[in-house]
Amino acid sequence: MKFLAILLTGILTNNYILAKFLGICPFLGVSKKLNTAAGMSAAVIFVMVLATAVTYPINVLLVKNDMAYLQTIVFILIIAALVQLVEIILKKYLVSLYNALGIYLPLITTNCAVLGVVLLNIDEGYNFVQSIVSSLGAGLGFMVAMVMFAGVRERLEGCNIPKSLEGLPITLISASLVSMSFLGFTGLVEGMFG
Repeated sequence: MKFLAILLTGILTNNYILAKFLGICPFLGVSKKLNTAAGMSAAVIFVMVLATAVTYPINVLLVKNDMAYLQTIVFILIIAALVQLVEIILKKYLVSLYNALGIYLPLITTNCAVLGVVLLNIDEGYNFVQSIVSSLGAGLGFMVAMVMFAGVRERLEGCNIPKSLEGLPITLISASLVSMSFLGFTGLVEGMFG
């Protein structure tokens, strides 16, 4: 039950984009089309889970050797290497998705949601399996937010929007409304599993 609670918390109540406001750059940049939002989300899920799996034992070694102060630097290097791996795979096997993601693919390296999930798992005191489940939940929450917002943005393209709100203003207003809709899940997970 605890694993299910961790998973649902990452998807709904502690959504990294809509509740913690981490990963906003790809959220606003890649969410114009549903297929690119889904592709970016899949890449982020892969990197989040793999980064957690790789950094957890490294963090244990860092803490054991009194070098925990190096966590952030080491984790960023690991995430950068994993993003390079994803980029190579997409370039070789999914060229259209690679081209559609463009500059946003290498930006996963500096996506604060990826680094945030690794660091917050440590702060929460999760064990290895709980950290993986938390990362998966955070990645799925990222995907839910991206796909849902891509749908909203595609619907906005056919709307008659006042000139002063076109572009970024209507995008930010829409993002805030989507974010507020997730406030309805607050307490739900705690009530179910609390």
